[in-house]
Amino acid sequence: MVKDKKSVAVIPARGGSKGILRKNLTSLGGRPLISYSIEASSNAFLLHKTIISTDDLEIAEVCRGLGAEVPFLRPSELASDSASMVGVLQHALSWLDSHAVDSDCLVLLQPTSPFRKSAHIDEAINLFYESNADTLVSITEVPHRFLPTSLLRSEGGLLKPFIESDLPVLRRQDKPRLYARNGPAILIVRSTLIRLGKLYGDKTIGYPMDFQGSIDIDSEEDLALAEFYIHQ
Repeated sequence: MVKDKKSVAVIPARGGSKGILRKNLTSLGGRPLISYSIEASSNAFLLHKTIISTDDLEIAEVCRGLGAEVPFLRPSELASDSASMVGVLQHALSWLDSHAVDSDCLVLLQPTSPFRKSAHIDEAINLFYESNADTLVSITEVPHRFLPTSLLRSEGGLLKPFIESDLPVLRRQDKPRLYARNGPAILIVRSTLIRLGKLYGDKTIGYPMDFQGSIDIDSEEDLALAEFYIHQ
């Protein structure tokens, strides 16, 4: 049964941020941005445990005040702009292993996805195990106007189709359906794969989410949009 699996969530929250200063603690709807992910994970029925991975003492203190577990401070080399997410998850997994905490998979929950709910997490975990996947990543459908067949490139001051074709695709219903990672809001990876230094295995599946659920706070404009939805 899925509930018997050990799914451990990791919320990565480094102190440095470029687009929005102190982004993970910035206010959204009168609450720290990271509080939405902590709330969603704490209410997810299929999560065995949730830990915060941060290098920042203030973030650690705020998260503990919100009832989250912050068992360690992440090394500074894993909190730089160039640090890889697989390294962050390997570090968290190493801590879990050293403290005899079993994990079949790690569930990465970016703190910048405030509209990802506990129901999304449970649905994604259930789909991950039922599909016997190596990796599950949350996705959102790319609007048809942004598909490769709709794109133009500039050449000598003139616009040319990005994809050359004798038969351009003009009707929306004739265009392929493509998807993009939405942050991702949810990334589930088998622990065995993380130990190998990988995030995406041969059997990677998608978990589609709608526009609002896919909002990822990366800029002041994203924050303003999220604030608008919060007050709807």
